[in-house]
Amino acid sequence: MPSAVIRDYEYDDESRVLCIIFVSGKIYEYEQVPASVYLGLSTAFSKGTFFNRFIKDQYRYREIAPSQD
Repeated sequence: MPSAVIRDYEYDDESRVLCIIFVSGKIYEYEQVPASVYLGLSTAFSKGTFFNRFIKDQYRYREIAPSQD
C-alpha cells in the first residue's frame, strides 16, 4: 500500500543503515537498524504508523541532502 508519509526507503544489510525518503522530500539515514525492523517496515500495512512506532526516536539518524538530478 502506498504511504502518505514515506515515498521510498532502502536498507543496507552490511552497514545496517535504513534510508527513508519522505513525501516532503527530506531524506534521513537511520543507523544500526536491525534487518528485522526493515522487514517489518517492508510488510507493514501502514508505513507511517510503523515508522512512528518502531523507528522514529529509536535510532540515531541524520538528515542528508537530496540529490540534485
